[in-house]
Amino acid sequence: MRLTRAEISLSNLKFNYLSIRKAVKNKPVLAVVKADAYGHGLIEVVAALEKLENKKPPYYGVALLEEAIELRKAKITSSPILVFAPLKIDEVDFYQKHKIIPTITSLYEITKLNNVNFKKKFNVHINIDTGMGRVGIPSKNAVKLILELLKNRMIQIDGIYTHFATSDEKNKSFAIIQLNRFNEIIDVLREKKISFGNIHAANSGAILDLPESHFDMVRAGISMYGYYPSNETSESIKLKPVMSLISEVATISEVPKNTSVSYGREYKTKSDTKIISVPIGYADGINRGLTNKMFCIIKNKKHPQVGTITMDRIMFDIGNAPVKIGDKVILLGNSKSENINAVDWCGILKTIPYEITCGISKRVLRKYN
Repeated sequence: MRLTRAEISLSNLKFNYLSIRKAVKNKPVLAVVKADAYGHGLIEVVAALEKLENKKPPYYGVALLEEAIELRKAKITSSPILVFAPLKIDEVDFYQKHKIIPTITSLYEITKLNNVNFKKKFNVHINIDTGMGRVGIPSKNAVKLILELLKNRMIQIDGIYTHFATSDEKNKSFAIIQLNRFNEIIDVLREKKISFGNIHAANSGAILDLPESHFDMVRAGISMYGYYPSNETSESIKLKPVMSLISEVATISEVPKNTSVSYGREYKTKSDTKIISVPIGYADGINRGLTNKMFCIIKNKKHPQVGTITMDRIMFDIGNAPVKIGDKVILLGNSKSENINAVDWCGILKTIPYEITCGISKRVLRKYN
């Protein structure tokens, strides 16, 4: 059996969630578990959070209706699930059947909903586009369109939210502009005595650095999995990475000086050495951009990756280190004194931790502890 695996620390997951909850003064924390819980395993992550009982998330957030239905089929039945994607009118029955909450993002959806003859209350959240420029009711038309939506008396607004475009940047000026636009809408709705449920705006960056955006509830995404959204946010909440990526030494070869390794001959040995192969590659989520730039940890020592990363296998130059076939290889994770995490790869690939963890493919077994 293949021993390449992603080890998921559910204790670190709970630590991060509870740390976030404490930092926002025990306000409700919506747990964002879209994209298979950022690659960590949707069902297992939610099941672990559900065990927190009275401290568990009041909502789970997913990108797709299919993800929400998957949770319901896994017997996650007591907590509300919010779908961030725009509502498709032909999916209304699925939302009601599985008690899932959709997001309303446009006049098109509102018009369609107003023609639906609901037999019971239909709970929705409203996404206000205050500057993200992706989806959402434009802030300038928000109040007008919300009033239009409420013409259907069977529709009940359970929540209203916006999403920051730059909360993970050091310069928060545009995030403040978005926040002001959002507050203006909230104020008008209150003046008109319109009920709109929970107000939420803060993603991970805003949880860390914009306490004025915490409102009734916050949305924890990447921070829940142990990473700060960028190197420009504060690190005001202690976080622990939840995923480690582990494999083993598959082969060891004694290789003379000036011998090329892997496709394209992108690396040549600088002296007589030992080259090991490890059964993991770009099909598993090891981006080829890491070629000749990443490291692994074996027996508490770092070794450089060498040669072009291939689909199923990568190589490391271990010199004369006392390594044997079957030894544990840490690609992401900690030994006694060494550490490699997704941020290290981000610096090489010019990307974000989200992409690293989401990119670890289904071919890699998830092991939970």
